[in-house]
Amino acid sequence: MLCYEVLGCLHPTRTTFILPNVASSEDIELIDTIHAALRNNPSLHVYMHLDLNRSTRPGPDSTARILLPLLKEHPDRVHVYLFRSPKLKGIMARLVPPRFNEGWGTWHPKVYGADDSVMISGANLNTSYFSNRQDRYLQFTEQPGLAQYCFAFLQAASTFSYSLLPSSTSSEDYALSWPDTSTHPHRIEAKAQQALTTFQKVQRLAHPAPFASSMGVERMQEKNGHDVFIFPVIQAGQFDIREEERCLDMLFCELDAQRWPHAPAPSTYDGPLVDLTSGYFALYEPYQRAMIGSNLTCRILAASPKANGFYGSKGVSGRIPEAYTLFERRFMGAVRAAGREWPRGSSDVYNGIQLNEWQRHGWTYHAKGIWVRPTPSAAPMLTLFGSTNLNSRSANLDTELSFVLATTSPSLRQRLAEEVDGLRAHAHPWRGESDSEDRRVRLGTRALVGIVGGML
Repeated sequence: MLCYEVLGCLHPTRTTFILPNVASSEDIELIDTIHAALRNNPSLHVYMHLDLNRSTRPGPDSTARILLPLLKEHPDRVHVYLFRSPKLKGIMARLVPPRFNEGWGTWHPKVYGADDSVMISGANLNTSYFSNRQDRYLQFTEQPGLAQYCFAFLQAASTFSYSLLPSSTSSEDYALSWPDTSTHPHRIEAKAQQALTTFQKVQRLAHPAPFASSMGVERMQEKNGHDVFIFPVIQAGQFDIREEERCLDMLFCELDAQRWPHAPAPSTYDGPLVDLTSGYFALYEPYQRAMIGSNLTCRILAASPKANGFYGSKGVSGRIPEAYTLFERRFMGAVRAAGREWPRGSSDVYNGIQLNEWQRHGWTYHAKGIWVRPTPSAAPMLTLFGSTNLNSRSANLDTELSFVLATTSPSLRQRLAEEVDGLRAHAHPWRGESDSEDRRVRLGTRALVGIVGGML
């Protein structure tokens, strides 16, 4: 619903851009909304950036085929780009079947914009996200700087992506056009790195950072004078662009330095409190080390097996919830070995690392992000949001766009507190070490994790 509001209710007059993961054939309302906007506004241009493998899955209802009517009716005003991860190449690219080929990396940003308004999310565009799938949505209105950044990011990525076009032959529905004859589409690493690195340098010069010298910062100011700073972080490990890693390393180090080196009794702890969540909790090892090796107090919220989007799936994908149980067990084993586990059964003693599970009847969980409170009793003053799942796949395989927001605004901080507290309203103690049938990790799943663990 939120995506439809941005694209439809705002009545864009100049530009609409969409950077989702994949659209769904069930959500024809979105396509109809774009059709109507194009017909009503002759100057409107629509730009979409999608993942190639996910958008061209076999069958008549693939995203590429769903978009063909738009492309045919408005060939000069609808621009669709499809990114293909170069990680899968050579003979393997021919042997790995559809759907499985997505394991080698996808285009993962989820940003939706109309003119000077932007919504940044972790959500894809399909029916479940508009009904019973929990995610995060942050909307920014009348923010031309942020909107232009997101659009320019799309334009930079289009230089190493295919264009989707109607086919000129009767035997095919659509065609893929590659923009650079001097670069093979399976060997775009250097080209992509150059394009994204240059893009960020240009943005930093345009928006000098007052407190983060390595990243451009967009400064917003409320009418009451309170500041809101937002700066983007790109993570594209296969192109050796690792801004998210540098950002979180700086954040964890700074927060650890602020914690009392010799805190009194845990009940009187008054240092920073970090809330972290991911629908797919397989925390990237450098983040694990930073968290476990510090003195930070951290509450982690992960999807329970039944809230995992793959729960009940057939075939190999049905083992994915088991795999995350295994990842969680390993993480908590490391937490305990370091003596960092949060006291069990305690809700008001802030000390160490706590792992909870999100579960709500009939719902799945896909939210991800970080919130930082200067003290446990204060509202968050910083949040990380966007597409990253904070796992190895996000760090090394997928292309991610996320943002850090820091603010002095009491009203915005209160809304961030309500957001994270709302998510935690469905938190339950972690039960992953149980040997019940629901938490059984089969030997085959362990073998699977050993082979493809970095893809999960």
